[in-house]
Amino acid sequence: MDRRPKATVLMEWAREGHGLPHGTRRVHFVGVGGIGMSGIAELMSCLGYEVSGSDLTASAVTARLRGLGIAVEIGHDTRWVGDAEAVVVSAAVSEGNPEVIEARRRHLPVMRRGVMLAGLARSRSTIAVTGSHGKSTTAAMVAVVLVECGLDPSAVIGARVVAFGSNTRVGQGRYFVVEADESEPSLLELTPQIAVLTNLEEEHLDQYGTFARLRDTIAGFANRVTEAGSVVVCADDPELTRLRGRIMRRVVTYGIEPTTADVVGGAAELDAAGSRCRVRFTRDHRTETVLLSVGVPGRHNLLNALAAFAVGLEIGLAPARIAAALGQFAGVDRRFQCRGVAGGVTVIDDYGHHPTEIAAVLSTARRQPHTRLVVVFQPHRYSRTARFLDRFARVLAAADVVVLTDIFAAGEMPIPGVTATRLAEAVRRYTDGAVHQVQTLDEVVALVADLARSGDLVLTLGAGSVGDVAGRLIEALGRKVGGAGHPDAKRPEMR
Repeated sequence: MDRRPKATVLMEWAREGHGLPHGTRRVHFVGVGGIGMSGIAELMSCLGYEVSGSDLTASAVTARLRGLGIAVEIGHDTRWVGDAEAVVVSAAVSEGNPEVIEARRRHLPVMRRGVMLAGLARSRSTIAVTGSHGKSTTAAMVAVVLVECGLDPSAVIGARVVAFGSNTRVGQGRYFVVEADESEPSLLELTPQIAVLTNLEEEHLDQYGTFARLRDTIAGFANRVTEAGSVVVCADDPELTRLRGRIMRRVVTYGIEPTTADVVGGAAELDAAGSRCRVRFTRDHRTETVLLSVGVPGRHNLLNALAAFAVGLEIGLAPARIAAALGQFAGVDRRFQCRGVAGGVTVIDDYGHHPTEIAAVLSTARRQPHTRLVVVFQPHRYSRTARFLDRFARVLAAADVVVLTDIFAAGEMPIPGVTATRLAEAVRRYTDGAVHQVQTLDEVVALVADLARSGDLVLTLGAGSVGDVAGRLIEALGRKVGGAGHPDAKRPEMR
């Protein structure tokens, strides 16, 4: 398939330097299997660059990139740099990586992912979404609104968007929707027209050292918005409320009643099918309302939709069209994603890996029809597990059955005394329900397939490799009852 840009707007975008040395056409990505890296690699391939990449392990992401004609090598080796003229590295890649060492030896430009993204965004009307939680869903909602309203945006998002079949979209319009990852300060390279701040919690202290430095970065990001632009801020988040006084750009707030926000979701109704509210806002000095219904469940998703609604108003879209577009939103991968039903057991997969995220997911799950809530959780990073151990325990105790795997290191070295065993002991202090601890994902599948019974809702949670469990579990449950199960079967009420 010829993926080179043909439209005039794309050809103009392709001719820009994107922060690379003049004439650069061959770019190599180290850590290309990361969702953010893969999106940038795909976009640059569409813009006519000769793109290659490498990653430590093969995955569905690397397979997809290969299917798009991008050369991807598994493992890291100096040979993979090939004849690249520039190298892009993910945040997970160290200076000790052999490909980075080789690039430095050749005096090639070596750029962090966030810097490359900012280079691509430089000439676009960029809408950048950041925050501790909800970035991917909110950015996806914004992109879908722009598509449905005929603006044909480009987008690079941190999860596969169901409507796009990818985490990347290349359009002919001037808008570029990006997820701005706050886990490292490179989001300060962006100069968006609109920034969205969904929430802020104490995270990524391995990068920032203190919460104060993370706050400084988010405030700095907000003030990188163009002078004529705006910052869309969640009024329901206490940290962002405190941060608002440091933002020197126009601020537009959103929230769910009771609130004094600019965009208010009133008379909110939350159920298994999704969320509904009457959005109240001021336009041309008049207060207006419009009915908003979104087919992704949870209060947190209603907040995400209100953020996208506020963005639509900021760029001048008709309120009724914004609401209609959000009504078409079908979700993103691994965000309360129903993977199937087998033997009467529903399996839902979610990326939640922070206590706040898990609490929101469990609250949403409780609204779904079920007899027992079985939670499979793979802790992500030793540092996060240590910092939030008691909070994790309290949140997980709300499940009827808890299954814990070993901690997914995500490149971290083990911390003495920080183990899944310790987390399991903590959970047991808050619940009389069953708490199981296993080491491998194979053990998870075998255990849950054995203990699950008709009417159960099984949640697989975590940012590591646990996402592979849901599909395997559907197959195992299908074998248990003598059928194949229904992978990816969507329950109508979850859409």
